[in-house]
Amino acid sequence: MRFLDTNILLRYLVKPASPLDAAKQQACAELLQRAKRGQEQFTTCEAVFAEVLYVLCSPRQYQLSHADAAARLRPILALRGLKLPQKRRYQRALDLFATYPFLDIEDALQVAHMEQQEIQELYSYDTDFDRVPGVNRLEP
Repeated sequence: MRFLDTNILLRYLVKPASPLDAAKQQACAELLQRAKRGQEQFTTCEAVFAEVLYVLCSPRQYQLSHADAAARLRPILALRGLKLPQKRRYQRALDLFATYPFLDIEDALQVAHMEQQEIQELYSYDTDFDRVPGVNRLEP
């Protein structure tokens, strides 16, 4: 088992800026194809997942909508060779991220964790949670 870093996913997901980047993108595509076939196994973490979405949606970077960024990442989460202990929670967070563009991915992950644990109340000063059905935001 190996660990997958943010830059591998980003190189695969975005248009290459140079011939060197194109070669790296091709290598990343081949890696992910091996994972799709089950010939390669790797894992990653929430920090990588969040960073990929942050960069894809950043106004200073690729400026994708939440829905477009989530659509690009969904097939990667579905790879047979990607082993994540809470893969369904990542998938649910992507759904929330795409549905509620006012949420950042970290907040979407929090809601996905809450749903899985059947928790409906959240202590937070972040009023964006007020617009998410099923979440009751409380202030201390």
